[in-house]
Amino acid sequence: MQSEKIYHLLGKIARYGLATFLGAVLISGAIAVLPSQASPKASINSALPPEQSIGLKVPQTKQSNSFVTAAVNRVGPAVVRIDTERTVSRRLDPFFDDPFFRRFFGEDFTAQPRQELLRGQGSGFIIDKGGIILTNAHVVNQADKVMVRLKDGRSLEGQVRGVDEITDLAVVKIDARDRDLPVASLGDSSQVQVGDWAIAVGNPLGLDNTVTLGIVSTLHRSSTEVGVPDKRLDFIQTDAAINPGNSGGPLLNEYGEVIGINTAIRADAMGIGFAIPINKAKEISVVLARGQKVPHPYIGVQMITLTPELAKQNNDDPNTPFTIPEVKGVLVMKVLPNTPAARGGLRKGDAIVEIDGTPVTSAETLQNIVESSRVGQVLNLVVRRGSETLQLSVRTGELQS
Repeated sequence: MQSEKIYHLLGKIARYGLATFLGAVLISGAIAVLPSQASPKASINSALPPEQSIGLKVPQTKQSNSFVTAAVNRVGPAVVRIDTERTVSRRLDPFFDDPFFRRFFGEDFTAQPRQELLRGQGSGFIIDKGGIILTNAHVVNQADKVMVRLKDGRSLEGQVRGVDEITDLAVVKIDARDRDLPVASLGDSSQVQVGDWAIAVGNPLGLDNTVTLGIVSTLHRSSTEVGVPDKRLDFIQTDAAINPGNSGGPLLNEYGEVIGINTAIRADAMGIGFAIPINKAKEISVVLARGQKVPHPYIGVQMITLTPELAKQNNDDPNTPFTIPEVKGVLVMKVLPNTPAARGGLRKGDAIVEIDGTPVTSAETLQNIVESSRVGQVLNLVVRRGSETLQLSVRTGELQS
């Protein structure tokens, strides 16, 4: 009997077609699928809400899988906008000092300088629950008023605790009483490698809470190479966009840790940004937060890296003023007057090849040795001067910003 029913159904399918037959079945409700014959999909659908069982898509909460989003969410609340005001006095145009002009308008008119209010803007980030903020020196230096705006909209007055122009770092303090301040997580810039992700966060050009993404392009880019020889820094170079207003904001790695402090120091930089390594900032911020001055040793020379090839090129020139030892080292291009180098006997054209037993093969190496010494420390130099090898001693002085 059961086999006759099956043959009867197969006959209908063959006569009218499968689609027509199934449509008739659905309308009449004449057939039900036995549990043992139900497909897995049908079983699952039977357990779903009606709107899903008939194929409707129900919106789901989207979970971001972007490491950039995670990094910014971790540090973003600790990034602040810094607005500054400074009043400057400017004398009138020299035209007004002309005796003829003073005769008609009087001395009082020409003697009064004009007061001008200058406003600036930058970024920073909170590194301590007590309200310590790191930023660039050029953002807050000589400011009469500093206002700090948090991402949540709170605006607090800031006090500049310390500024170091030579490293372009500054510390600002805000009153953290009864306030729950977010704090940025500081990384280790010594672990950064070329090719690592770099995320810049800040307020460029007045556009608050801006994020740009790039990679670490190179490390240990000297301040001389960058075009700011008055600084004492080795920068992290990145292709993440850094514009005015970004200065003082954090450069993050993919884990949301601060690896550098963004600084917009090159107005002509296109697609290139620079950041101060966070390890350097860690050292200096402690001193600045105490309101103390950061000492910077110096010897007082202008120098370039010397190679045998460069020396030979110079020596082959019949018009060269002096010959240079064809060695690896640092060539003294100029000795500044009344400096430790001048008092120690260094001369233009000297090749410094060793300091305190450490070979010196680049200007950056020499700069780092001097910077890591103490003010007043005696450095023992091995110098090649022509065909002579000299032993000179130089006592470092303190560089004035």
